[in-house]
Amino acid sequence: MMQTGKRRHVVVAGAGVAGLETVLALHALAGEHVEIDVVAPEEHFSYRPMAVAEPFRVGEVRRFPLDRLVLAAGARLRPGALAAIDADRASATLADGSTLEYDTLVLAVGARPYEAVPGALTFRGGADRAALDAVLDRATSGELRRIVFTMPAGASWPMPLYELAFLTAEYLVGHLTRGVEIVLATPEDRPLELFGIAASDAVRRLLETRGVRLETGVVPVTWDSGVLELVGGDAIESDAVVSLPRLAGAAIEGVPQNRAGFVATDELGWVLGLADVYAAGDVTTSSIKQGGIAAQQADSVASAVAADAGAAVRPVAFKPVLRGLLLTGMAPRFLRAEGGTGRPSVIDTQPLWWPPAKIVGRHLSPFLAARLGLAAGYDEPPHGDAVAVDVALDTRDHAAWSSI
Repeated sequence: MMQTGKRRHVVVAGAGVAGLETVLALHALAGEHVEIDVVAPEEHFSYRPMAVAEPFRVGEVRRFPLDRLVLAAGARLRPGALAAIDADRASATLADGSTLEYDTLVLAVGARPYEAVPGALTFRGGADRAALDAVLDRATSGELRRIVFTMPAGASWPMPLYELAFLTAEYLVGHLTRGVEIVLATPEDRPLELFGIAASDAVRRLLETRGVRLETGVVPVTWDSGVLELVGGDAIESDAVVSLPRLAGAAIEGVPQNRAGFVATDELGWVLGLADVYAAGDVTTSSIKQGGIAAQQADSVASAVAADAGAAVRPVAFKPVLRGLLLTGMAPRFLRAEGGTGRPSVIDTQPLWWPPAKIVGRHLSPFLAARLGLAAGYDEPPHGDAVAVDVALDTRDHAAWSSI
C-alpha cells in the first residue's frame, strides 16, 4: 500500500547481487522516501562468478568490505542472519534473537549449494579450489585419462559447467598434457539450451574445436570405483568427476517455502500470502538462478516498493532477459537471449552490454565496475553514460547501443 509522510523503513535481508541491486535501485527511485537497513552475516561482498577461473590462474574472486559497499549504496548494514519473520507484526527476528521492525521486507538471502552426485567433487566455488587443483595436478602428472564434468537434473544455471570444461582443456594444452579426455555430461538436450538455438549451436562448435566430448540428456546419479552411474542404468567410466551443486533455500520461520526452501512470488516479487514482503534472487522459485536474473528481479521489487513508499514510479513486472559471459580459456563469449529455448539469441566475442561483467545489473554493474575494475581489458563503446546497456541484436556495429 502507498505510504505518505514519513519515510518507509525497508529491510533487505541479504547482501548478494539481489540485495545490493535492490538497495541501489531503491536509492535511485525513491531515495527521499525510504530508509534502508541491510541484514547480512558476511563481512565481505564476493564477486563469485569468477570462482571458476581461480584454479586456472586466469581470474580471481574480487572481494570488497561489505559495510563500505552498503554505505556507498545508500543503506545501513546490520550484521546478522534472518531466522524468522512475523508478518502480522511486521517484525524480523535474527539468528541472535534480536528483532527488527520493518514497513517492507525484501528477502534476498540466496540459496545454499549441496552435494548432488555422491563421490564426485562438487564445485561450489572458492572453498573447492584446492580439490580442483588436485584434479588438475593429477591430470598433468599423467594419473588421469578421463575427466567428466556434469551437473544434476534441474540445475538452474549450467554455464559454470561449460567454463570448467573449457578452462580445463586450455589448462592441459598450456601444460603440454596429452591423452586426457574431457567429457561434458549434461541433462540438457542441447548445450546451453537456455540461450536458444543460435548460441547453442555456436557452443557445440566450440566444444568440438576444443576436443571436449559432449553427452546430452545425461543425468548423473553417483560416482564410485571409476564409474559414473546415470539415470536409466547407463554409465560413463571416468578417473575423476566434477559436478555442479544442487541448490536449496534455508528455512525461514514465517515464510511460505516449498520443499526445496524456495519462495513463490508474483511478477513484482511480492511473496504470495504475505503483506509487505517481497523476494528476489536465488531464494525465489525462479527456474534460472543467476546473478543477472536476480538483479532484474530486484529491479521489479524496487519499483513496487518505491511506488508503495510514495515515489512517482510505475511498478515494472519482471520480464527476464538472459545474459551470460562464457569463459572459454581464450576469447570469452557474450551470450544474450530473451529467455527460454527457441527465443532470439546472439553470441559474440565483443561485449553485448556495458560494463562487460559476468553479472549484469542496471545499477549494480556500473556500481561494482567503478570499485572492482570489472571493465578492465575492454574499450568502452561509443555511448553516453557508462551504464549497463545492450547491443542491438541485428547488428555488430557497436555504435548501436540501447538501454536495457
